[in-house]
Amino acid sequence: MVEMFDLIVIGSGPGGYVAAIKAAKLGKKTALIEKRELGGTCLNRGCIPTKTLMHSTHFLHEAEKMKEAGISFSGLDIDYERLLARKDEVVGGIRKGIEGLLKANGVKVYQGTATIVDNNGVKVKGQEDETDLRADNILIATGSEPLRPNIEGINLKNVVTSDELLNGQVKPEKKLLIIGGGVIGVEMATVYNDLGCEVEIIEAMDRILPGIDKEISQSITLGLKRRNVKIHTGAKVVRISEGGMYGLVCEYTEKGGTKTTDAEIILLAVGRRPNTEGLFGSDIKPEMDGAYIKVNGNFETSIPNIYAIGDVIRGKQLAHAASAQGIAAVEIICGHKPTVDLDVIPSCIYTYPEAAAAGLDETEAKSLGYNVKIGKYPMLGNGKTLLSMGERGFVKIVCDADTGRILGAQLLCDRATDMIGELALAISRKLTYKDVASVIRPHPTYEEAITEAAEDVEGMAIHLMPRK
Repeated sequence: MVEMFDLIVIGSGPGGYVAAIKAAKLGKKTALIEKRELGGTCLNRGCIPTKTLMHSTHFLHEAEKMKEAGISFSGLDIDYERLLARKDEVVGGIRKGIEGLLKANGVKVYQGTATIVDNNGVKVKGQEDETDLRADNILIATGSEPLRPNIEGINLKNVVTSDELLNGQVKPEKKLLIIGGGVIGVEMATVYNDLGCEVEIIEAMDRILPGIDKEISQSITLGLKRRNVKIHTGAKVVRISEGGMYGLVCEYTEKGGTKTTDAEIILLAVGRRPNTEGLFGSDIKPEMDGAYIKVNGNFETSIPNIYAIGDVIRGKQLAHAASAQGIAAVEIICGHKPTVDLDVIPSCIYTYPEAAAAGLDETEAKSLGYNVKIGKYPMLGNGKTLLSMGERGFVKIVCDADTGRILGAQLLCDRATDMIGELALAISRKLTYKDVASVIRPHPTYEEAITEAAEDVEGMAIHLMPRK
């Protein structure tokens, strides 16, 4: 018996489950297919587990400051198993919430592997049976998986991806070597440095976090180095072998020479690849954009009635981007105009301090021909940062000098990931720096730095020394 739906969504990550619920709310009979745990990579093997561990290990980082605040104590134990258990509790709680939302909205969930057989049909292979589904439209939201580069020794024991590290299959205690200095690599370096593990990063580009504002990248580099994290940039891994002090030896090139370093665990954090293997039957193939499924501006693939969003299409591989695309794609399928501005997608990094950005940085704005003006405020002048014993950082606003419109913003400060939404809204709504400066922000808060940065565009910041 074939089951009929208006929409079939494949993948229950932040793109898929959000799209399924949105479709149900718009009156569509919707099916959701997931071969693993509900919530996808972000919930089970990515954003939430990582940030839960970072929150826990941040207490160790904060403990170093307690004596300055007048609090003394002796003895500080780390229960690694409890850290992982709490991570699992958080993930389980959120997963249960997603299950409840899907059920309450009437979305029918199928557990199994999906194969698209034609432009309206999907076969779901479960553990014991197969089910044939048909729908007016199909939405692919199958996400991505960690990339394992073609390096000699990549399959040796204790050479792992973030999946194995986060699920507790390995436990770095002495030395963690991270290949890749992107967001995943830097966040994992922060966690295990806090846990007392020696950490080293090898990055092929000329700086870590190459995809973000250069000043933020440089500041985070300095912060990690102050915590004794070793960083090699412009370096390329040649091979991995067994041996050395900790069990593994990594050979790499740097500045024209060949070097080696030992490691107990090697984390591969060089990117992610789309989950498309086995997704399409033998009689149906979409047009591809390299490893990605090619879509047009409405998220339509080359196959009629089939759409794709999130990590399987080219663009930013971010959970909130996938969710926004899922909502937009469903609205388009339902004949509505998308309600989400997909041009402004914030990026966040959960280091100490946090980093966040939205819109254009100074270099990007100039390359597009804008006459750029910058407003910037250092966080060591911010009262909340000082009383909280916060780190050195800044709030920077990039403006079009001709119109005053805010083009972008870069934040390096405590709570940056919570504050960036305000500036993303300003960019999306084409507000000027004067609009942003006109809002009264409470004192003492980190957000006061946004006012100061906006006022600094014209050199009028109150709590900043006059420019020479």
